[in-house]
Amino acid sequence: MRCFRFIAAERVSFPISLLCRVLGVSRSGFHAWAGRAPSDRALSDAWLSERIRQIHAKSRDSYGARRVHLELREEGIRVGRKRVERLMRAAELSGYVKRRKGTTTIRVPGVRVADDLVERDFNPPAPNRLWASDIKYVSTWQGTLYLASVIDCFSRKVVGWSMRDEMPAELVVDALEMALSRRRPAEELVHHSDQGSQYVSLLFGRRLREAGIAQSMGSKGDCYDNAVCESFHATLEKELLSATAHPTTTNTTTKGVTARAETRRLSLMNKQRLPNVYVSTETGAVQTSATEATCRS
Repeated sequence: MRCFRFIAAERVSFPISLLCRVLGVSRSGFHAWAGRAPSDRALSDAWLSERIRQIHAKSRDSYGARRVHLELREEGIRVGRKRVERLMRAAELSGYVKRRKGTTTIRVPGVRVADDLVERDFNPPAPNRLWASDIKYVSTWQGTLYLASVIDCFSRKVVGWSMRDEMPAELVVDALEMALSRRRPAEELVHHSDQGSQYVSLLFGRRLREAGIAQSMGSKGDCYDNAVCESFHATLEKELLSATAHPTTTNTTTKGVTARAETRRLSLMNKQRLPNVYVSTETGAVQTSATEATCRS
């Protein structure tokens, strides 16, 4: 069968008689194979391949065989994962290939961290009982940014976030402030994160105590201890960020340096602001609500 497929593909470049002689098959056998109607298996493969292409395109070319297989099963299509892998390989379709990124978890040696109050149980009984947080490295057209996210583990919804071109403790504090202003939790709440320097900082710990939130941290170097945020950031990378090209020309680099310098200047102005006044890092305008400005910028 493979010989016949090879002959059909190469018959434009070489005579059929030569190909059959080299491969040790008969011409009559090849012509009988070529004139035969497609089998039920071949027709099924053709239909499945088209459905796989649609699912792959809908995922922004990010789904691999595992996710495509799960999508087919949810649609009620009974198919094996190895068959999906074979058809995707034949159609030259593949999922996102993870690239090594910069380090965002910077630990401070000798500093006591919080206990793990979660123990990998990310299924709280109600909203605003368990929040998970982490920092994500993001490439942009104007340089590198760092995204801090706060996720409610009950609904898996992002309830707070902030972005900066550096990773000070204020990055995670701003994300927490957005979550507090949007949710206003009244019940007992646990905030879970890794052991990054931003989360063990005095500024962040003091803000948690002021809000009456218990702090929890996973073990060192174990991504499964903060699996909710790790999974969200992986999906964000695969389905959105990886599909965007970020040029690194001299002009773009210069713009990035200029943007970062302007951000630092506005940040210095913010340190001297009144309690309810905020200078937008996007427009430079003075705003009266620090929370709203954080949401916009």
